Amino acid sequence: MITRNGAEAAILIGLRRPRQRRWEVEESLEELGRLTEAAGARVLASVMQEREAPSPALHYGRGKVDELARLAEALGADLLISDDPLTPVQERNLQRALGRRVIDRTALILDIFAQRARTSEGKLQVELAQLTYLLPRLVGQWAHLERLGGGIGTRGPGETQLESDRRVIRRRIREIEDDLQDVRRHRRLLRERRRDLGLPVVALVGYTNAGKTTLLNRLTGAGAPTRDQLFVTLDPAARLVAAAAHQPFILTDTVGFIRKLPPQLVAAFRATLEELGEADLLLHVADVSHPRLEEQMSAVHRTLQALDLADKPILLVLNKVDRLGGQDGGLRQLTDEGGIPVSALTGEGTPELLQRIEVALKVSLLHARVLVPYGRAGLLGALYERGRVLRREDRPDGILLDVELPQRLAGLVAGLEA
Repeated sequence: MITRNGAEAAILIGLRRPRQRRWEVEESLEELGRLTEAAGARVLASVMQEREAPSPALHYGRGKVDELARLAEALGADLLISDDPLTPVQERNLQRALGRRVIDRTALILDIFAQRARTSEGKLQVELAQLTYLLPRLVGQWAHLERLGGGIGTRGPGETQLESDRRVIRRRIREIEDDLQDVRRHRRLLRERRRDLGLPVVALVGYTNAGKTTLLNRLTGAGAPTRDQLFVTLDPAARLVAAAAHQPFILTDTVGFIRKLPPQLVAAFRATLEELGEADLLLHVADVSHPRLEEQMSAVHRTLQALDLADKPILLVLNKVDRLGGQDGGLRQLTDEGGIPVSALTGEGTPELLQRIEVALKVSLLHARVLVPYGRAGLLGALYERGRVLRREDRPDGILLDVELPQRLAGLVAGLEA
């Protein structure tokens, strides 16, 4: 999105159907504008069309497209960005009608991800999503050769090159998928090591820019980069939280969610999102100061449902209370429903959050009274290291312990119950 000579200039457009509320489309276009700026482009204008149904050829109406062409010429726009997904045919037809590049929200988000990915894993996942998105659109790259037509005697170099490009992309997709299988195996080993340590895992989820990474830094003392932008964090992070007088746990951070999250990204980031499935507890971090808080929370719930994670234990963390400025912002009702008000920036509310996390994790703990023979000192050390010893009594026949252990480590004490 960023050109060598400066920022590109874009016009945004969205379609409002009869059953959609106007503010929903306006909010989505506003978010599209923030995404555009995050990608490095300038927003010149934002346009909404009200229409019964999308046009199969252009998605938008012919009259509106002609109006957009005049507006783009008058403002000097470089490209049009559609808030709605476009088919390859619609994208190609719009580009012909406007004489300018046309992309949709999915392509825009993929561009942002390509800019933000830092690790080799993140770059692989973004490249896979981009190639999956590009493959059905390849024919548009050879539109200038369509005059050659088709059929016997008319097959020109464009078609040959197109098929060659398709083969190259399919081959590269297979290579990336193989590499990501290795990534998944590596992540599985890391998770197994964490399980062996006996530490519970808490995962941060939430709408992009809700403050998940700032909260991770606050609770762990880490220095992960944060900015007031969408999709700053792509690469997953895992840190130890070892606050005094609280049970230690591993805190993980992953990519933020958003409305209309491209399915290519969900598929490509499967190796990363599997971290959420292994978590003992999810922290849903929500920006309580955002005017569309409920819509953002709903988008997160829908994404969790799509990932089969909606049944996981979840704590709602109402972040950015420092921005409310005395206004309630729906905070009281959400707090009454179990939400935890915090400010990851200032630290307000984090002691209560740690307490609530500990209570939630106790539900998944095994409480046992065991008698450890003196000849099994190694097991004694493991129980101290991986669990929490509440009471100890040295007896002639062994050491009697009251312990708390993660359920996954129940096998350690099997047969030793006192």
